Amino acid sequence: MAEEYLKIESGEMEQPFEWSAGRFGSRFLTELRDNKRIVGIKCPKCGLVYAIPRQVCRTCFVEMSEWVPLSNKGTLITFTVLSFGFIDPDTGTEKPVPYTCALVKLDGADTCIAHFLNEIDIAKIKIGMRVEAVYEDERKGALLDIKHFKLIGEA
Repeated sequence: MAEEYLKIESGEMEQPFEWSAGRFGSRFLTELRDNKRIVGIKCPKCGLVYAIPRQVCRTCFVEMSEWVPLSNKGTLITFTVLSFGFIDPDTGTEKPVPYTCALVKLDGADTCIAHFLNEIDIAKIKIGMRVEAVYEDERKGALLDIKHFKLIGEA
């Protein structure tokens, strides 16, 4: 069975482009889109599990092919509340400010994923808190199919 590669387009922006997400990116994004599931990839040599799949282990430099399911839940590693606009490359719309960016280490992964957090009150956010992915109702095969992560518990 031939693998489906996702194509990413810029939409109506001034410099349209189209590119392939490749074999690893396509599988990762297709799982998000079709199944609301996050998958990683595991190094056969050192066992490191990457939350965002890549073809070669950064430590061992060996090719990876073992896909592993990751949890939609994880631990907040760090965060920052931003007060400048972010332009969504797919729609060209600006994200309302303030908003929070976070690094999340998903359960089952050894690396982190960078994404948005749905809380902007610094007093309510603590490093080490538990978070969970919230998905968009309509997904299209992009990292932003995860709408944001929400706080679900104390550190």
